[in-house]
Amino acid sequence: MRADDAHANESAYCRLQRASWGRDNFDTIMSYVRYYWALESDEPFSVLTFPIGCPQIIFHKKTPLYIPELDKSQSQFTISGQVNFPAHIQSDGGLEMIVAVFYPHTIGMFIDTPPSAFYNLEISGYDIENRQVNDVAQRIFDCENDKECIDILENFLSSKIRLSLNISRIGMSVSTLLRVPSTSVNALAASACLGKRQYERVFRETVGMNPKEYARIVKFQKALWLMQRGESNYAGIG
Repeated sequence: MRADDAHANESAYCRLQRASWGRDNFDTIMSYVRYYWALESDEPFSVLTFPIGCPQIIFHKKTPLYIPELDKSQSQFTISGQVNFPAHIQSDGGLEMIVAVFYPHTIGMFIDTPPSAFYNLEISGYDIENRQVNDVAQRIFDCENDKECIDILENFLSSKIRLSLNISRIGMSVSTLLRVPSTSVNALAASACLGKRQYERVFRETVGMNPKEYARIVKFQKALWLMQRGESNYAGIG
């Protein structure tokens, strides 16, 4: 499900390129897109992945990944929403993909679709019937150079950035939860100057899941990071 986690097994099956392409737009886009990455592999693999709390847009130039838990392959042009369960990604080889990983609260601005519409789903990007997004996807598929592909995507994303009070509010909440995932919903709502019920609705529409679910993912990722560093004291996760 989360192709992003494939890089953990880079030495076994793939060549991964973390990208800092499109530097002209970097300062503008850095608050909305966490990073891009590209993956090419001619070797079969199967990897168990875990939720990372960040939606992704995936462009498959060759054979898409297969998700056995969903009993389906990703679309050539996939929008991967927030998920709350682990899943495998599998490839028989012949894989070439470019991925944009967004911050939890920002993807809706660019595709004109609330992330809550594809919670626990991987949908075809063509299904949202957004002509601009479809045109960008086609240009990326027609492009042979990874840097140029990222430039195409970043130019489009930069053109879609608009000031949004809710994105700003929820962005502050995401930052708070990344620091202290045990922060209560009441405290988050108060910081956003919203009532609890209204806040939960806005958070779900903007992030794609409720605040407590997102906080659990943050805690899990923090614990996983500590485990990978060989640490066993998880008391400071928050």
